[in-house]
Amino acid sequence: MAKETVTSAAKSSGGDKSSSTPEEETVVEKKDPDLVTLDDIKEHSRQIEKAVHVKEIRFISRVLRALVTTRKKLNNNVLYWAVHNLFPVNHESRVSILKFIDEPMETGESVYKGAKVPSTILPEFDTYIHLLVLVHLIDTNKYDNAVKCSEQLMEKVCSHSRRTLDAIAAKCYFYHSRANELIGQLSSVRSFFHARLRTATLRHNDEGTATLINLLLRNYLASNLYEQADKLVAKSTFPKTAANNEWARYLYYLGRIKTLQLEYTEGKKNLYEAIRKAPQQTALGFRQTVYKLAVTVELLLGEIPDKLTFRQPGLSKSLEPYFQLTQAVRAGNLNRFNEVLEQYGDIFRADDTYTLIIRLRHNVIKTGIRMINLAYSKISLKDIAHKLTLDSAEDAEFIVAKAIRDGVIEATIDHDQAYLQSKDNPDIYSTTEPQKAFHERIEFCLEIYNNSVKALRFPPKSYTEDIETAEERREREKQDLELAEMADDDDAFP
Repeated sequence: MAKETVTSAAKSSGGDKSSSTPEEETVVEKKDPDLVTLDDIKEHSRQIEKAVHVKEIRFISRVLRALVTTRKKLNNNVLYWAVHNLFPVNHESRVSILKFIDEPMETGESVYKGAKVPSTILPEFDTYIHLLVLVHLIDTNKYDNAVKCSEQLMEKVCSHSRRTLDAIAAKCYFYHSRANELIGQLSSVRSFFHARLRTATLRHNDEGTATLINLLLRNYLASNLYEQADKLVAKSTFPKTAANNEWARYLYYLGRIKTLQLEYTEGKKNLYEAIRKAPQQTALGFRQTVYKLAVTVELLLGEIPDKLTFRQPGLSKSLEPYFQLTQAVRAGNLNRFNEVLEQYGDIFRADDTYTLIIRLRHNVIKTGIRMINLAYSKISLKDIAHKLTLDSAEDAEFIVAKAIRDGVIEATIDHDQAYLQSKDNPDIYSTTEPQKAFHERIEFCLEIYNNSVKALRFPPKSYTEDIETAEERREREKQDLELAEMADDDDAFP
């Protein structure tokens, strides 16, 4: 045990040194952090054992939620003595797991006194410890050992068919995919995940099904197999009872697929729903990634994102290139757009949004034409080509003609005189545009309300607390009968 000495001296009053009290020494014992982590893992084993015995998965979910905190405290000492003290001596997993852990220099007595080795171990806790070892190997950049460890872990998961193992198995699938992704072998696990997805679907394992669908979508999108990803979405049903984190990932992947298929409206809807379902205080990297794609999709739809989007804490720096892009599109300045594209091209490529941003060139030109149409009642095609930095007046004529056909502007082209004549802008309130805008807003609010109602959670079996059992009902009826007889006796008294 480490000890820490704290010395405190009482201050003298009135500056009299003779009145100062003697120094008081207080010894505060500071517990070994490795020992604290071992105690936490032992508590996790009790929670898992309780979940198996009472068949309540929420206790295992509580252990998995603590995985983020636990992985920060893991080291070789903790993992070695966790396996050494919590696994039976002759258990086969004990030997296979210890191969991936370096033996510490300290003795078992100094690290974990009085540890009693159990005679048996539950498959759930065995898998959980194996998962901790895999996470530690990934965190310490031992990727080759991590892949071997994850393969052994998958064999262990596939050898059991226990519903209490489903939640832990879902985490194992995720880190198995992550380990293979880090060494560039993501495509090698694709067939295995398809087989596990079929099994999870047949067993109505919603948590495993949601995780495996997301892993397969990530697998396909990493290889640019958007058509296969779209087929997977069409032929599979994402569980409605899945956790919000899995829903956020699924909606993000769905938004990427729809965007690449030119379905910008549907893609924008999925992306912003993913942002709403994602954790608001954590998962900053995920929110940055989704916002980058969402801003690009909004620009492709001809909309300008709200400036507050770029001022959110943790997002302002990462979204700076997209803010400059938005300013260029908003102004319809093609020169500025090309400058932003050249300056931040590497960032856009790293974010996988470069091909989408290339499509924005037409939107910049349309915005420029719309602003010219509003500013001039009559302007020559040569001047339009100069303002939009186009090669010739003929190019400007083709682009303006397409804008008129698409309904971007209300104007006519005089081919002989080579000029653009603007028409009077119609009153938008005399059209159905305001009605459509209100309809979209009302539909959006109703969808949020419906999703909020679906996401409500209640304590398990709370609806049966006020319902009396048959035995209690018989006892109550017996008491009512006795009270009635006593009342009859009182009435019969002369």
